[in-house]
Amino acid sequence: MKKVFILLGIVLFLTACNDQPNAQREEQGRQQGNYENLVAKQPAKSMKHSSTRDTVNFWMETWDKPNKLSYVYLQASNGQLVGYYIFKGLPVSYCVSLTPPFRLEGNSNGALVVVPAPAMDGVYYGGEGACNTYYGRDATTDSYMEYTVGTGISALIYEEPLPRQDVEPLGFTETKDIK
Repeated sequence: MKKVFILLGIVLFLTACNDQPNAQREEQGRQQGNYENLVAKQPAKSMKHSSTRDTVNFWMETWDKPNKLSYVYLQASNGQLVGYYIFKGLPVSYCVSLTPPFRLEGNSNGALVVVPAPAMDGVYYGGEGACNTYYGRDATTDSYMEYTVGTGISALIYEEPLPRQDVEPLGFTETKDIK
């Protein structure tokens, strides 16, 4: 009797497993059909000029220079500038990595699954919690510095210093130090 229940459980399990891919295929078929219907009725327009591509190329031309300085002003939610940093290059978010944060591995069924990959420092980083923390290299001392945005603080990044003189430096370099 026990073997019958086990066999029945296995049959039910396999039946459920076989139904799921069919349901997924049906759903994917509906999604694809809906997409094709919408594309036929509302095809994407073509452009002769892309302002977005121009702006991306401008960004690349601006920052494609070794040791180019960036002026990072931190602004409070009330609009007041808290202070500024001057970095060599742009500040970088902790979410940026030189290697992919995930890799594909085969599971016991032969399917590929996405798994976390270790970072270059040999540890695993979780989620996107550190994406609001940025770091950079001080313009004159080469010192490591970091700051966090959020909870009422925003960063404004410029390639030239603001004309204001009432903002205090947060790092080692001041605008008067730049020649």
